[in-house]
Amino acid sequence: MNAVLNKPGGGTAATVAMEVRGLSVEVRAADGPVPVVREVSFSASSGQTLALLGESGCGKSMTAQAVTGLLDPVAEVVGGEVLLDGQDVLRLGSRERRRLAGPGLAVVFQDAMTALNPVYTVGSQLAEPFRIHQRLSRRAAREKAVELMERVGIPEPRARAKSYPHQFSGGLRQRLLIAMAVALEPSVLIADEPTTALDVTVQAQIMELLAELRRETRMALVLITHDLAVVAEQADQVAVMYAGSIVESGPIAEVFGAPRHPYTRGLLDSVPAGHARGTRLRSIEGTPPRPAAIPSGCAFRTRCPMARERCATDPPPLTTTGPGRASACHYWKELADA
Repeated sequence: MNAVLNKPGGGTAATVAMEVRGLSVEVRAADGPVPVVREVSFSASSGQTLALLGESGCGKSMTAQAVTGLLDPVAEVVGGEVLLDGQDVLRLGSRERRRLAGPGLAVVFQDAMTALNPVYTVGSQLAEPFRIHQRLSRRAAREKAVELMERVGIPEPRARAKSYPHQFSGGLRQRLLIAMAVALEPSVLIADEPTTALDVTVQAQIMELLAELRRETRMALVLITHDLAVVAEQADQVAVMYAGSIVESGPIAEVFGAPRHPYTRGLLDSVPAGHARGTRLRSIEGTPPRPAAIPSGCAFRTRCPMARERCATDPPPLTTTGPGRASACHYWKELADA
């Protein structure tokens, strides 16, 4: 985890590009609404990477879908704000949201094969944002598409612009998705598990491409992942999520260097580093709770080695624990002292 001590672009002043305040999402179920995102707040700064980190099912992707207006019909935002350029995007109509998509806020999805349309050439799909938002001619938009493909490292871009998504490898399809997302140089890019199902070498290439584009355009990158190594290498700030809530946040070097929540500590202890062959790997006991069965008090208490009587009845608020840092644990000072 030494990479967190030398962050690219770290320590420079940055302006807030997007601020999420008290975001709450519910899913409509047969037995009534089920909260899946609870009072989530964070900010993403220009030219920096914020990582939303946590196990599968903790609410990371649901948060991203709520922010971008792509929630499933059975889910809805029931509270909070998402401020982008001073506007609350949750209050915008569908036409205003479409106008904002691209130059303001863009998304890179997990599965490139389902995100790209299989019946259109990649060139025509990459040209579409320029035709819609910039009113370019068909020929000019195609040229822009070729330039984009070259920018993200697609070989022979002019020839391959006439190809279809299935004719590209998984890594190249992911590059195409990134090209489409950054076509209009958005203020904020949300990358939802962008390296899923890719081999390690390709993962590194995709992450380096995102970092390079972030540096070039000064966009804010919100990286959704459960990969601690990727977070350590790429992020400037981190927000750790559990059971639909943020339980710890702060600069990556400080959070990974001295966590102030038992869940963060457990995630870091689970990394198989420095273990002798044949020794038992450490892990967090149990599994994350279902959204409809969150324990009373602290949601993490049933898996927490520090849990006490108070944790069963008193939900810990997200408390400031230092400059730019917060933790939702009654006993965060014990971790800080340790």
